[in-house]
Amino acid sequence: MGSLIDRHTAFVAALREAGLPVSVAEGLDAVRALRSVDLLDRETLRAAYAATLVKRPTHRPVFDTLFDLWYPAALGDGSTPASGRPARTKGEDGRPLPPPLDPAVQERRRALFDLLLAGDDAGLRRFARTAVAEYGQAEGQQSWFASGVTRALSPETLMANLLNAVLNGQERGGMAERVARRTINDRIARFQDLVATEVRRRIAEDTGVERTARISTRPPIEHLDFNRASRAEMAALRREVYPLARRLASRLVQKQRAGNRGRLDFRRTVRASLASGGVPLTTHHRPRRPHKPELVILCDASDSVSSFAHFTLLLTFALREQFTKVRAFAFIDGTDEITRYFAPGADVADAMTRMAEEADLVWITGRSNYGNAIKVFADRWGDAVTSRTSLLVLGDARSNYGDLSLPVLRTLVDRARHAYWLNPEPRAQWDTGDSAASRYAELLPMFECRNLAQLAAFIEELA
Repeated sequence: MGSLIDRHTAFVAALREAGLPVSVAEGLDAVRALRSVDLLDRETLRAAYAATLVKRPTHRPVFDTLFDLWYPAALGDGSTPASGRPARTKGEDGRPLPPPLDPAVQERRRALFDLLLAGDDAGLRRFARTAVAEYGQAEGQQSWFASGVTRALSPETLMANLLNAVLNGQERGGMAERVARRTINDRIARFQDLVATEVRRRIAEDTGVERTARISTRPPIEHLDFNRASRAEMAALRREVYPLARRLASRLVQKQRAGNRGRLDFRRTVRASLASGGVPLTTHHRPRRPHKPELVILCDASDSVSSFAHFTLLLTFALREQFTKVRAFAFIDGTDEITRYFAPGADVADAMTRMAEEADLVWITGRSNYGNAIKVFADRWGDAVTSRTSLLVLGDARSNYGDLSLPVLRTLVDRARHAYWLNPEPRAQWDTGDSAASRYAELLPMFECRNLAQLAAFIEELA
């Protein structure tokens, strides 16, 4: 029992280190839940832990990765090869044949084809374990790699034959093919996930669970650095924007209702005073008209902050219902209006691609020049900033030691109703090298904004 307690304690500590908010009370809840389940049923054990320790769906991938490391499905090889023959056939020179010419590899591909066609998850799990044992190590190396398995078996190339087998003569291009293709893609992705899990298990046995956990897990989505997000993670971040925008909208409405009272309603006040002999004990006020400001965004679109700009532009357009008008401008060393690329209903990824190809953002060097960008914006679109405007500047404030145009920006900030600057660099890096963060922060509030949690904190401040 002692070893089980130690494993539980280490597992909960690993979840916390990976960024999941797990309290002491929730750890004790998990212990109580384990007393009610069959500890030998691994999936039931996983479900009990998840029910007590996982708060958000976005935390589940990190949880599953760490669970598979602390409670592995097998130890060592965990299986025997599918047949007595070697996994690879060697040619006359003693080196393994290329996978397309290797009969042993083709036999494994046929077995994988059958499992994918049947959707046999338990069989895929066993096959993945065997495949990693056979193809997960390069010759002469001790490390384990998922790429060796995918190179040898290349499951994506089975798609055409799998579609033919599933459709069985049905007309191509219709709903049946789309459903079949999606199903097969899901099964191939599942196999690849099983291979990756098995590789991590093997590495953990060789190098230690704690070290493997640190290099295998990514931060939860709310703590993921925008500038380090992969394409898939950026898609997950996009999904997080709209609930955040709705919560902000609800909070804005509540604050408007609870805000300062409007002008005195003389007629209602006099009418109410009749009940107290003409003494106005209670005053009534007209409803305060909610203010719907305009929003202007000035966004650094250079390569160093492109992912950050992608995400914050997405948030801005998710919030467009809160503003009477939204106008967006991007810059590198030149400035152009990009509002037209982000019309309602537009795909943000496509819009970013169009912006990069069509927008006039380069003046001379194609390197960040905040001074020239601010001057161009003020000269061409300065009238976009009015007393009704909230001005939002997005960028790292690194201007390659060029002019900063501080007086021009001060004029814009003084004219705007509100002005904010979101900086995707860690605060410790502000004012290092060519950063002019503090000089710009003297003109308008600057917030460190590298992840969703910091963005939510800024929205709280904004609201």
